[in-house]
Amino acid sequence: MRSWALVVPVKPLDRAKSRLEPPPGADRPGLALAFALDTVQAARRCAAVDRVLVVSPDQRVAEAFAGMDVAVLTAAPDGINPALQAGSRSMLEAGHTGPLAALTADLPALLPAELEAALDAAATQPLSFLPDADAVGTTLYCAREPRGFAPAYGARSRAAHLAGGAAELVLGGVDTVRRDVDTAADLASARALGLGPCTSALLTRAA
Repeated sequence: MRSWALVVPVKPLDRAKSRLEPPPGADRPGLALAFALDTVQAARRCAAVDRVLVVSPDQRVAEAFAGMDVAVLTAAPDGINPALQAGSRSMLEAGHTGPLAALTADLPALLPAELEAALDAAATQPLSFLPDADAVGTTLYCAREPRGFAPAYGARSRAAHLAGGAAELVLGGVDTVRRDVDTAADLASARALGLGPCTSALLTRAA
């Protein structure tokens, strides 16, 4: 099963990454956009991914992805789960009938091969998810049949997805898929894994 569609929600940039203390010379909106660009560009290079839909009401996000092989849905409701459901409906209306996944937009170290490994594992389960590096949240939620797509992101989403019947993917070698960035410590951990070009360039300019 190699034809995954991904829905990637991006908050309005002015409200994104509120817990992240940016390095000197950088700002939260710029970092959030760089994270999203690196996440989506890596996902688009993943061999298991057929299409990517970014869901964001922020016009700056839509402009940043213009010209890329990525669809953008700007008519997005507030809240991550409603935004993901809007993305799911858009995928179904566009004729997508294959597996569907939600991927958080704050994975600046993401490697395509590691995402491919996670999606290949997810293909063995009707519903599944990959917990974040802290084993509290979720970075990747997968539905083998798109009409079963029912993400439950938010505080302690790992527990919420388990309660909703999704299988937890227990995998090694997928650290970059699990390393979301909410704090300065998270960013340091992502830097150790190897940041993508957009985030690297922003931090270099800010230094």
